[in-house]
Amino acid sequence: MRDFEWTEPDTIAGALDAAGEQTAFLAGGTTLVDLMKLQVMRPSRVVGINRLPLTGIRVDAKGLRIGALTRMSEVAEHPEVTRAYPVIGRALLLSASQQLRNMASMGGNLLQRTRCTYFRDTAEPCNKRDPGSGCAAIGGFNRGHAVLGTSSHCAATHASDVAVALVALGATVQLRDANGTRTVDLGSFYRLPGGTPHIENTLRPGELITRISVPHLAWARNSTYLKIRDRQSYEFALASAAVALHVRGRRIEGARVAVGGVGTTPWRLPRVEAALRGRPVGQRTFERAAADAADGARPLMYNAFKIPLLRRTLVRALMSLEP
Repeated sequence: MRDFEWTEPDTIAGALDAAGEQTAFLAGGTTLVDLMKLQVMRPSRVVGINRLPLTGIRVDAKGLRIGALTRMSEVAEHPEVTRAYPVIGRALLLSASQQLRNMASMGGNLLQRTRCTYFRDTAEPCNKRDPGSGCAAIGGFNRGHAVLGTSSHCAATHASDVAVALVALGATVQLRDANGTRTVDLGSFYRLPGGTPHIENTLRPGELITRISVPHLAWARNSTYLKIRDRQSYEFALASAAVALHVRGRRIEGARVAVGGVGTTPWRLPRVEAALRGRPVGQRTFERAAADAADGARPLMYNAFKIPLLRRTLVRALMSLEP
């Protein structure tokens, strides 16, 4: 780990004033500290933000609002979240160990970096870590890599589970810098790698996530998150699905679907949602809709299995919901 300057302001304004081009904000530190030790991230200044008034959970007629510094475990265990938005609670419980959930913040989870081994190995070329150096994963061992949203410059999967659930529900994030506050749709917040995989989102230098908002959706009560992985304990997804269904008289009136473990960003599936609407509840409907789930996929040498796995994961998640 390289030397860095540390500051821990008491106010949001103070944190934003301390931010600059080579600054990193630190909350739980469950990602940043690891990457600093590996010298994958080398900020010259680290701003501790745990003293900032950015915690809290509120559920009302407008929806769900979560302070960016609220710990993952608090959200996962909140009774109103588990009642009104079970997909969020389940995604958080499947995200990490209890110890990590107790430390990690919601905002930090949305900004966590990829778990691609080539990104974390400074001896290997990686366009995300060192722009223009190449992508070792394209011709390397890429079993865990993305099949959706990839480019010739990067095929790293997005790591967050709860981001998949939030994207499915149409969540937004509130962002703040020294010039003011703006609100961005979470699905649009993440950027495809294209030719600039080192630019992962629309966050500006010195800008901070302050709040996550999920709009009210009465039928989000009928939702779930399914995560398929190599082992049950503390492992990242090979494929996952966040689904919510509005069913009346055994006919689907509305659907929200997003998938993870297969895309370079949390991947919403509007074509699958459209294929579900107006159809009867049942495995046949789900299988027909899931046939479009991997539309546009570009598998690499070792990860083509993710395409049928994605379809099966989606069907299984839908089958688990109440008719």
